[in-house]
Amino acid sequence: MQLSRRLLFGSSVWEVTRPRTPLTSGHLMIRLSDPATALDHRSAADWLRCHNAARRALADVLGADTCTLLFAHRWHSLGASIGEPAAESSTPTFHLFGRWDGEPVTPAEQLSLPAQRRKPASDQDLDKYDAGLRTALLKAAASAAHPEASPGSGAPLPAIRTWPPSTPAGSHHTVLSPERPLGSVEDVAPAELLALAAALEVLALRQAVAGLSCIVPDTAVTDGRLELHALGRSAGEAVNPFEMLLHSPEISPALL
Repeated sequence: MQLSRRLLFGSSVWEVTRPRTPLTSGHLMIRLSDPATALDHRSAADWLRCHNAARRALADVLGADTCTLLFAHRWHSLGASIGEPAAESSTPTFHLFGRWDGEPVTPAEQLSLPAQRRKPASDQDLDKYDAGLRTALLKAAASAAHPEASPGSGAPLPAIRTWPPSTPAGSHHTVLSPERPLGSVEDVAPAELLALAAALEVLALRQAVAGLSCIVPDTAVTDGRLELHALGRSAGEAVNPFEMLLHSPEISPALL
């Protein structure tokens, strides 16, 4: 069991680390350096910088051609944590899983197990890749075009579309996407990230919902559409919707 995080890259607001328990060699975490930092245009732009650099580093070092993003909003995984990474702290965190041909274990293989039965990636595997990831992250962050951090004066947030999926994982499963056609999270603008966050907050405040578990599959899985799947969660839920989602034909290819 890993006892500490490995810092791979630190930006002005966010940092890219290994989780305490990395489930695969392609498992990274984007985490707020200071949990008191508000989500605004500056921090949204910095998140996009870290996310985009992490994707490119995973592609350069591991050959990861797709990436899946998992995170929770107003929710901490409970008990066996089936379908989601175990909570590490109250600090906002986003789990990024790079996928590549020939990977020895897939995210879904790990996430389908209770948290206490998951076998973390070995120190030997992490040592094999982490030095290269640090170098690739610095290079990608330095060369990336920086997203515009501030909108026009008084500009409203962009519109967000929401709809129920064709095969919902539970009664509180909603799909969100910016109105503007986007082929990847890398194409999202800071204002669109803030608009998605505001839409998630509305979903999280519904009756019978204590918080949300969220997944953004790679657009290679969703036929080129950027989709954020939000699952309403509660401590008294009869069925874990994320466990259902692992077997959904719409989502399972992103993690299996």
